[in-house]
Amino acid sequence: MNIVLLSGGSGKRLWPLSNDTRSKQFIKIFKTAEGKYESMVQRVYRQISSVDEKAEVTIATSKSQVSAIHNQLGEHVGISVEPCRRDTFPAIALAAAYLHDIKGIAEKEPVVVCPVDPYVEQDYFEALYQLSDRAAVSEANLVLMGIEPTYPSAKYGYIIPENTEDISRVSVFKEKPDEETAREYIRRGALWNGGVFAFRLGYVLQRAHELIDFTDYEDLYAKYETLTKISFDYAVVEHETMIEVMRFGGMWKDMGTWNTLTEAMESEAIGKAILNDTCDNVHVVNELDVPVLCMGLKDMVVSASPEGILVSDKTQSSYIKPYVDEIDQQIMFAEKSWGSFRVIDIEDMSMTIKVTLNPGHRMNYHSHERRDEVWTVISGEGRTIVDGVERKVIAGDVITMPAGTPHTIIADTLLQVIEVQIGEDISVSDKKKL
Repeated sequence: MNIVLLSGGSGKRLWPLSNDTRSKQFIKIFKTAEGKYESMVQRVYRQISSVDEKAEVTIATSKSQVSAIHNQLGEHVGISVEPCRRDTFPAIALAAAYLHDIKGIAEKEPVVVCPVDPYVEQDYFEALYQLSDRAAVSEANLVLMGIEPTYPSAKYGYIIPENTEDISRVSVFKEKPDEETAREYIRRGALWNGGVFAFRLGYVLQRAHELIDFTDYEDLYAKYETLTKISFDYAVVEHETMIEVMRFGGMWKDMGTWNTLTEAMESEAIGKAILNDTCDNVHVVNELDVPVLCMGLKDMVVSASPEGILVSDKTQSSYIKPYVDEIDQQIMFAEKSWGSFRVIDIEDMSMTIKVTLNPGHRMNYHSHERRDEVWTVISGEGRTIVDGVERKVIAGDVITMPAGTPHTIIADTLLQVIEVQIGEDISVSDKKKL
């Protein structure tokens, strides 16, 4: 099975756990059988592998998410990198060109596209496998998955099939309606449009060439920033007459808000939290190393991270985005391909960061023009290269890099370092890769 996972968005509705580089799909909130926590993207990737261990998985995403994907899934996963955001049609066109020109997938092969962040069980991925098989033999150019609706939602578009069979031709699509109209659609047998569909690779490549002037993957990537922002639904689906829909009646949840996310939590608290016995329907997610105490709360979500603290009624938490849009601050936590960092303190002329490097990984060899840096190793073993000179380092070692000095650090074991940046103009843009 060839599957493209669409990984987008900044996940601002799940602030303060999410930020511009850490979208909702990277938040580790779901408990595994081993008692550890995994993210949405890790959960979905694991579920795909359990259904088809030979599945070719490609994640279509922006540059800002590549490091987090490598951190959580490893270096082997296929990634179609969007130079900038241009909505789902350009993203899928680029992924199709990547599959054909870079991965060597034949035009006759079926491809399944779906979001990276649904909360589903194993039967969903078994259905994706069936969707792929259907796309390989169907006369239809697109085969959609229609989710059996559980309530008249105004959040989703609707697919109205021609009949009640498991696989049916599509009669009509309906955009996101109000609640009363959604009830009418459901009475007519409508299904939720969950953004899941399959096609033969050659079909989307053909449509892409019809709508975009490009020769191959490299050419499309080079001119990506000039492309019109448009969704796959508007660019392709609405103009296609040969469409089928396959019904899916299993569990399917959109984890887009705190309200829906807490419904999937197996326990009332993650991290240090105390809830007294007068709390009712309260969930806490605490990433700080300090306790959170809740007393007498009802229908609330409390979340604490280096980015901030949220205390909200669960229903009201769905309306968080415009308030978060007004917050402008330094990103306080991020996962990188080599590990992660967490900002500990910010002053006018200094910033203190805790850096964790995974074994066998290293930072880029780089320099800064406007700031000095000091590393203090607090655990683990590794090596530094400063101005071309390599040195072994262990806990307690201190390394100083004046502005302009090339440097990197390599982890031989799990390595933790306190990094202090000192300067009048500390900025993420002040980094020269060498």
